[in-house]
Amino acid sequence: MISNVRKYDTGIHVEGLDLGKLHCCMKAQSLACCAYVLIVTAVYWVSEAVPLGAAALVPAFLYPLFGVLKSSEVAAEYCKDTTLLLMGVICLAASIEKWNLHKRIALRMVMIAGAKPGMLVLGFMCCTVFLSMWLSNTSTTAMVMPIAEAVLQQLISTALTNAGSYIFRCCPIIYFPYCVQNIYVCYIYIYIFPTNSDSLYLFLSLFQTAISIPEPKKEKESKNSRYPTKRDHMICKCLSLSITYAATIGGLITITGTSTNLIFAEQFNNRYPDAKVINFGTWFIFSFPIAIIMLLLTWVWLHFLFLGCNFRETCSLSKKRKTRREMLSERKIHDEYIKLGPISYPEVVTGVFFILMTLLWFTREPGFVPGWTSLFEKKGYRTDATVSVLLGFLLFLIPARRPFSRAPRTPAGDSSTERDPDPMAPMITWKDFQNLMPWEIVILVGGGYALAAGCKVSGLSVWIGRQLEPMSGLPPWMVTLLACLLVSAVTEFASNPATLTVFLPILSALSETLQINPLHTLIPATMCVSFGVMLPVGNPPNAIVFSYGHVQISDMVKAGFGVNLIGVLVVMLAIMTWGVPLFNLTEYPDWAIARNFTGSL
Repeated sequence: MISNVRKYDTGIHVEGLDLGKLHCCMKAQSLACCAYVLIVTAVYWVSEAVPLGAAALVPAFLYPLFGVLKSSEVAAEYCKDTTLLLMGVICLAASIEKWNLHKRIALRMVMIAGAKPGMLVLGFMCCTVFLSMWLSNTSTTAMVMPIAEAVLQQLISTALTNAGSYIFRCCPIIYFPYCVQNIYVCYIYIYIFPTNSDSLYLFLSLFQTAISIPEPKKEKESKNSRYPTKRDHMICKCLSLSITYAATIGGLITITGTSTNLIFAEQFNNRYPDAKVINFGTWFIFSFPIAIIMLLLTWVWLHFLFLGCNFRETCSLSKKRKTRREMLSERKIHDEYIKLGPISYPEVVTGVFFILMTLLWFTREPGFVPGWTSLFEKKGYRTDATVSVLLGFLLFLIPARRPFSRAPRTPAGDSSTERDPDPMAPMITWKDFQNLMPWEIVILVGGGYALAAGCKVSGLSVWIGRQLEPMSGLPPWMVTLLACLLVSAVTEFASNPATLTVFLPILSALSETLQINPLHTLIPATMCVSFGVMLPVGNPPNAIVFSYGHVQISDMVKAGFGVNLIGVLVVMLAIMTWGVPLFNLTEYPDWAIARNFTGSL
């Protein structure tokens, strides 16, 4: 039994033992352990010494060993609402790719744009942006690049065919040259049309002469270059880079467009559970104008960098201004579209599910009117994941064969000649889902949630925020700009999800310390973390485009720097204009105050 207990304001002393100091020491030890786990995980992510998914498992065993979190508590962080949301979206993406709906959309949009270099680039960018809204950036790039490569090869082959002939215009002489050992033999046909309408005199003289005509001067890359002219190489560079940049832009538009958006949504909702401001609709309203502005400015920048400033020549839609090469390219694209055949029943079902999922996401809680969730008695039970999982499950249930009809058409590109003998074969199988499901990203996101939970319990996030108090004199826009520049620089050398996972707790603590609406810094940082476009290692789409051999690292750095700058400026414009009324950024919200109060406890 304790005989000597003395109470003081600073703590409770039991026979010379200061329990207050003991508590502080234990809290400091927990904080140090959490910081150690965070640093170790971050080093593994940045260095990629082990796969990103494997590195994300470090908190799963270090937190229980150091006594920061129980094993069951850590395990619960690895599967969240966003995991189910991603699984439902992947089911729809598997159906889109299995039945080639994505290829039909891409080819159709390029057919509308035409084969003029400027319009061709813009057409590919538009279809890539649209597909990347719903598919992953990597799979979108991997799908669009082969189509673009086929068009580019058609352009190159057409140029090589015409390399030995050129037109020497001289009215009334029409000549047809062909080359034999660098000697052009010309058959010259002279047609004389008299101006007198009463009589017609035709004098035909055939001269067969050997005329040595010098080769036309062309801007060759080198003797071993696979490009007929330098301009052809510039077109290949421009189109290739435009696809990876468009995939990045498209991933910004939807909350499921890229893994970094999902990481932000889940970490934000976990840290601020009372903030009901981030959903599919609000994110789309904020990011869609950003994507449109970035798309146009990026297209102009790439056109200026690789094709010059003559937009009238490269973007004309007039058929009279089209060259033979452009007409052959359009024919190639048209032939690829014809190979798909008429639209099939599975494509129709997939398209209906695609539209239905989008509408249900938009109308769940639109904000300005009651959503369909208001029809239910219990509130807060249904999220965007509910919709995606429901529709994804139905794709495993609905047969791919139209009722009372023959077997469906085999998807284009399927090497198998036999049709599925099962008349009740579903739209997608579990194997189709498995081929697309990014389990590494799921574990990576879970590792980020585990790190965030440890920072919250140990008080590390509060400590980091206090160290950043000297920045309190800066205006909010300056804090946001510095965060955007820092994140966009780091993500050039580290993976996007890992970078965001490390920076989100720090920026959240900074916003709370400076009494700034956390969305003012978190949303721009989340978008800027996707702008790792200057190096092939910046993100997988960059590596895919680089592997085709049309661009060099110097090209990516030069073009990517401009795109990075455009992205940061457009995001800053958005957060300072239409983002203010949308998220009420002028006030420090109550849900952030409540988080500060519970965190201090």
